[in-house]
Amino acid sequence: MSTDTTASVSTHILDTSVGRPAEGVAISLTARSGRDAEWVALGGSATDADGRCKDLPALPEGTTHVRLDFEVEEYFTKKQAEAQQDAPRVRDSGAFFPEVAITFAVNPGEHYHVPLLLNPFGYSVYRGS
Repeated sequence: MSTDTTASVSTHILDTSVGRPAEGVAISLTARSGRDAEWVALGGSATDADGRCKDLPALPEGTTHVRLDFEVEEYFTKKQAEAQQDAPRVRDSGAFFPEVAITFAVNPGEHYHVPLLLNPFGYSVYRGS
């Protein structure tokens, strides 16, 4: 939850290759207070059955930049293995992008919802509501 002196962040992932939420993707959150400041790891979580990550750590006061790191390789490797149980092998690897890092600026008092639209060979993000 954002306050007058802090921002807040939430996210979710939709696997657009199947039109379903991406469950079990590890996400880490880092932040810094100024363009030249060091990044500080705040913690992380994983997406639930709805593709949402509801328990990301709170941002410290003074945060100006946030980075979400999505570890998607394991998700696609698992998904590919499940799909190939009933079908012949069609690809050598589970994901072209093994991870997705999204960096964005924040202002105190605002909430930032950053959805990730994901498929094995591409992704898109936007500021949601």
